Parts: sequence; structure tokens; C-alpha cells
Amino acid sequence: MLEIILNIYLIINNGYVVAFRAKGYEMEGGDNNKIEFLKRHAREDFDSAYHFDAPTNKKGEFMKYNKFSRLEKQGMQFQLFEEIFQNFKLPENPLVCVTPVVDGKIISEF
Repeated sequence: MLEIILNIYLIINNGYVVAFRAKGYEMEGGDNNKIEFLKRHAREDFDSAYHFDAPTNKKGEFMKYNKFSRLEKQGMQFQLFEEIFQNFKLPENPLVCVTPVVDGKIISEF
């Protein structure tokens, strides 16, 4: 069965989450193979990934990465990706690979 999977990029500049980017694929197979595929393509997908705005507070300030990290530890970071999920028409509990891009450098295993 085909499933839409995503490479999501967390753009971090000077300690703030300033944007997201995402690139999707339709794939069959097991989750481990899909995750491996996304990780292998993380660097090359970045330039062609769609841009999404990062959330800001009432003052228009971006979220500090350490706050994002706390949300991630609680499993709540996906709430910030709702616009991305809607754009790609993803079902609940999508398979995604989140790659940080810190001050212009893609942090990837490959």
C-alpha cells in the first residue's frame, strides 16, 4: 500500500526555529525501509523542499529551539507541523523524518 512519507526540516538560526521545509514521497514497504530512504535523501531533498512558516508568539518572535526540544520530548512537536500535514494531505500518525538545519548546516547521518 502506498503511503505518503515526509522529510521535514527544522530551520534553526541563532537558536531560534525560523522556518520549516518539507518534501514528500509516496512509497510502499516497511517503515524501517522508508525511514532509511528519507535519511539517505535528507541532504539532496533540502533545496527542493517546500517552505513553511515557523510559529511566532504574539510579539512576532520565533520559538527558541530549547522550547521546541521540550515539546519534542513530550511528543507534542507534531502540533507545529499541522500546516505541513494538511498541505500534503497526510493521515493521522504520518511517517516523517525531521532533520535540523542549524545556521545553514544540514545535520544528517548521511
